Amino acid sequence: MHDHAHDNGHKHGEGHSHDHGKAGHGHAHGPGGHHHPAPDKVTTSLVVGVVLNSVFIVAEIFYGLIANSVALLADAFHNAGDVLGLVLVWIAVWLAKRRPSPRRTYGYLKTSIFAALLNAAILLVSSGAIAWEAALRLAEPQPIVEGTVIWVAFVGVVINGFSAWLIQRQAGSDINMRGAFLHLAADAALSLGVVVAAIVIGWTGWLVLDPLVSLVIVAVIAGATWGLLRDSVQLSLDAVPAGIDHAAVEAYLAGLPGVTAVHDLHIWPLSTTETALTAHLVRPGAGHDDTFLAATADTLRDRFNIGHATLQIEWDAAACRLAPEHVI
Repeated sequence: MHDHAHDNGHKHGEGHSHDHGKAGHGHAHGPGGHHHPAPDKVTTSLVVGVVLNSVFIVAEIFYGLIANSVALLADAFHNAGDVLGLVLVWIAVWLAKRRPSPRRTYGYLKTSIFAALLNAAILLVSSGAIAWEAALRLAEPQPIVEGTVIWVAFVGVVINGFSAWLIQRQAGSDINMRGAFLHLAADAALSLGVVVAAIVIGWTGWLVLDPLVSLVIVAVIAGATWGLLRDSVQLSLDAVPAGIDHAAVEAYLAGLPGVTAVHDLHIWPLSTTETALTAHLVRPGAGHDDTFLAATADTLRDRFNIGHATLQIEWDAAACRLAPEHVI
């Protein structure tokens, strides 16, 4: 006996084989319990961010060389990392829209997690390069053209601030979009730091401030990237997404009407925004009950942000080979 409840308007087909007797199977899924920004708006924000920052990077490198400012060059390379990150997110958004196939039954949703992981790795490598150059300049401080540094960095404040604002409007709970926003916001703040450092150097002649600002940039990049790296690694290992309490989900399922036991409960990310769940619910004597499945799916979506739930109804846990806790 198979019970299917669909609440998102898409058709899915899947088969189950089990070694026990009477069982009802429920497959219920939805779009998730949080708002997903329209792909077109996300794409527009990403394109604007990529174009603006790409143009600024070229200008920043050019004037950084002219002004002999390692802080400007460091900020330029960090901006380049952010642009690459935006491009990766852009590609992931595009791939995620591709339809599932018999070969890839979940489509390309997982690419968003790979994009976050690769973005974090690239930012860490670029941070190391910036730190090395700043350390060399710290040992031998060199004069800079303060006026050029001030105006170029100020333009960076405006461009990064505007790009961050665009991304923030679409960020939601997606770690890729939130990561892009945080990096761009940090860029705006760090460009402001470069402006202040150049002004102070002009007043005091403390040339050491230029490489010191570069090291601050590295510290901020490393701090922001560590969180992105940690979260993306967890997601790539199919860990329960942050913000979802496994114990609370299990308690909810165990407390459903007629349910005497819950086993083989798995919660994992399909992407940086979508979460899936599978569980076996023991309901002795339960019959065909689409209303029960639909209501359970709705609550999992609304309360726990789990939008794709597959529930298997069983009469006797002893007949299921996946019932023991140590069995995966």
